[in-house]
Amino acid sequence: MASMPEPSAPLAGDALPAPRARPSRRLPRHPLALWAAFALVHTVLVLLCLHAPGWPLGDVEGVYKVWVGEAAGGGSQVGIDLPWVYPILAYPPMALANLLGLELYAQTWLGLVVALNAAAFAVLTGGLRARRARPLWRLTAAWWWLAFLLLLGPIALARIDAVTVPLAIVGLLLATGRPALGAALLTVGAWVKVWPAALVTALFVAGRSRARVVQSALCVSAVVVLVSVILGGGAHVLGFVDEQTGRGLQIEAPIGTPWLWLTALGAAGTGIYYDFDILTYQLLGDGTALAGTLATPLMALAAASVVLLGVLRQRAGAHLVQLLPPLALALVLVLIVFNKVGSPQFMTWLAAPVIVGLVYRGRQWLTPALLAFALAGLTQLIYPYLYGALLAAEPWMVLVITLRNLLEVVLLGWAVRAVHRAGRAPASAPDPRAAGRRALNP
Repeated sequence: MASMPEPSAPLAGDALPAPRARPSRRLPRHPLALWAAFALVHTVLVLLCLHAPGWPLGDVEGVYKVWVGEAAGGGSQVGIDLPWVYPILAYPPMALANLLGLELYAQTWLGLVVALNAAAFAVLTGGLRARRARPLWRLTAAWWWLAFLLLLGPIALARIDAVTVPLAIVGLLLATGRPALGAALLTVGAWVKVWPAALVTALFVAGRSRARVVQSALCVSAVVVLVSVILGGGAHVLGFVDEQTGRGLQIEAPIGTPWLWLTALGAAGTGIYYDFDILTYQLLGDGTALAGTLATPLMALAAASVVLLGVLRQRAGAHLVQLLPPLALALVLVLIVFNKVGSPQFMTWLAAPVIVGLVYRGRQWLTPALLAFALAGLTQLIYPYLYGALLAAEPWMVLVITLRNLLEVVLLGWAVRAVHRAGRAPASAPDPRAAGRRALNP
């Protein structure tokens, strides 16, 4: 076993000791520069949400606002009186966006999401404190996140997924030092939108504090279910599971790409239709029903395979900071690649595992960071700007989304390979436990 490094030794993810940096090099590390960039990026995103073509706030104004307005007016509340497509904790942020009235619903929603992002950004960067030098890769991760948001565009703020991303980022950052608190935040996120459950699973597999992770997740879930029952929604607390299984094959789903091409080429019996129950565009054609039926078991099989690989690497000695980032990324990508739904907001899920990978593993994560940039840029091109061309199944647009879907598979392959290689670093590599401790302290 490699010996512990001396306290003064450089650690993975941290800046190396260096001579006094020139002002041009110090500027990107200054808290005011980071927060000025945060403000600028989010201002651009808010303006795009409010004014970009294609109605990027469609779900916020056309769906969330309607649900909240009906309940506020004395009507039925989704998740309590009616079955719902989302877990029950998705409703509180939607309701909070009505604090200033339905007339300002979209603006309030955007303010809420920006505030949540700011809280996560503060945890990542250490806030406005400048007393200590921040680790280099924490700063890199912060700048990467801002660039990723800008490349992803308005969808980064304009869906319920935007509420879960900052929870996931903070939960993973806390996971090494405070696994129970990290698991609690991730579980709260999973009761808003299911995908952070993949991160809870990754934390359970990669770490040694499994009992605390399970206890924390169960306690949060018990409170959520209890409150739902008290409010009268016990019959619908797991209704989102049934709602999701009833979906057809969505046009953006990677598994639906062959039928999208058949539609683009004018094949008989294929096409695109709008499902008014699920509020999505789905594919018609021979085999689409079977593909939609098989998607969920294929996803479960792929996830189980990745989990098994993670268990084997953990038992072989891979430390939490080596295994957690790639395992989290792999499980998130399984949810994307094998999903019969392919909504553009799914790309927001990549932020949390990539950020934590950059913080913990440094330059080893430059490849997935760049691939995530490409996925974000292609996604913004598809939605909201050129979505009409996709609905018309224009061949050039189908080619764009095919490229995006192929890159998702490539990134999944990278993540699985990284899980397989976790813990196989040379003995001379910096101690990962020390790196994990330092990574949590800006």
